[in-house]
Amino acid sequence: MTALANPSTQTQPILRACNVHKSYGNNEVLKGIDLEIAPSEVVAILGPSGSGKSTFLRCINRLEEINKGFIEVEGEQIGYTLRNGKLLALTNSQVAAQRSKMGMVFQAFNLYPHMTVLQNVIEAPIGVHGVKRAEAVRVATELIAKVGLSDKLNAYPRQLSGGQQQRVAIARALAVQPKILLFDEPTSALDPELVGEVLSTMRDLAKQGLTMVVVTHEIGFAREAADRVVFMDGGHVVEQGTPDQVLSNPQHPRTKAFLGRFL
Repeated sequence: MTALANPSTQTQPILRACNVHKSYGNNEVLKGIDLEIAPSEVVAILGPSGSGKSTFLRCINRLEEINKGFIEVEGEQIGYTLRNGKLLALTNSQVAAQRSKMGMVFQAFNLYPHMTVLQNVIEAPIGVHGVKRAEAVRVATELIAKVGLSDKLNAYPRQLSGGQQQRVAIARALAVQPKILLFDEPTSALDPELVGEVLSTMRDLAKQGLTMVVVTHEIGFAREAADRVVFMDGGHVVEQGTPDQVLSNPQHPRTKAFLGRFL
């Protein structure tokens, strides 16, 4: 692992990735990603399958270890600490503490099947963060209401539709009060008629000023809810700008070809 030993901490955005590389054996998936995200910004990451979108998202919260470069959240380098001029890897528990700043919603809902909706949402605040049960239940009840599922508090995942399960997953991610919320193609596992309810919940969160990074194929969501669209291809950031700039007037041939499939 090669990383920058002294990334600047002055006037940092909430998320900063610098020259991020990630390989699996001889397959280089990320080839030098540079990206900054401001507090309360909603960034949609688009690109073809295999472009590195999901890998980059997993690198942000250290589910994947990068091979070169660095990623900071709130000025703190993820996975490493600078001590006596040397860059040292953090322990698993220290990485877990950093990861708690970031909520993540996966393609698969990853709910605990033996727990109710309420139990799924309070599990991390109580078990990982030491929140008192009464407070965890209060916050969870509010979040479950926010995603429109107050009547499902005591339901089990098997009793919910895919869209409802994904909304529970969003409430669960919010329950740890993250600084930034990461979405990895949150609608890809849903039947088409269920996609809208999840996107509606995400639009509401965007309006509330949450910092969000969304890997998605939903061009409509990117156009309506994102502050910025990032297009990735072949492990690179090829183009980025406002939704109107990238989606309505793309400049790079690869962006044009990709968006052409949706027109």
